[in-house]
Amino acid sequence: MVFPTETEHRVKRRALSVCQDHLRKVVDISRKIATLVDYFAREDKVSSKQLYAEILSLGDEIDSAKRVVAVELTEIGAILLNRDDYLRLTDLTSEIADFCKGIAFRLIEMMERRWNVPKDIRKGLLDLSSGVFESVSKLREAVFTLNYDASKVLEKAREVEVAERLVDGLYRELEIKVLNSEMEIPALLLLRDVIQLFEDAADKVEDASDASRILAFAM
Repeated sequence: MVFPTETEHRVKRRALSVCQDHLRKVVDISRKIATLVDYFAREDKVSSKQLYAEILSLGDEIDSAKRVVAVELTEIGAILLNRDDYLRLTDLTSEIADFCKGIAFRLIEMMERRWNVPKDIRKGLLDLSSGVFESVSKLREAVFTLNYDASKVLEKAREVEVAERLVDGLYRELEIKVLNSEMEIPALLLLRDVIQLFEDAADKVEDASDASRILAFAM
């Protein structure tokens, strides 16, 4: 409950805090996905399955954290005029987590079926997953900069853009490799889905970075 003595500045900090808690979990799931891709590249099925269970559990935590944001913003009420900006940031970062879960599912399915994936494509997938994790990490820096110096958020957001452009290049290069490969058609289609989901995640990171810019103007 928000009491009359609470200032708009204070409720902005409250709203930002729950959004950041949610984002921490999104960063964690993107880190686990990068690790899962490493296990996939090394064909470590046992470690992959253990990590997949952790990813699913973390996905549930992210959903719960998203609900906490919604409840907190409802309790804050009309004193916070830009509540929708906080919701937009959380919605966008939740989509990143959804893409991560989709990637994990497809990688596990490919390992279960023991489909052959060429080493150069495995390497490309490692580079792509690392690039996406880097962009998510840059997003985290931008959002947490709101705590102490909102004026620097624009600078951090530009770093997100640079990271996202690198992912674009890795995605295009890997997509051509996949399409030119001699993999079985089911494996090719699933792997193409995986790299598309990585690209989609990077796009959402950039959208979330734009949302952080909007929050910076209101802090």
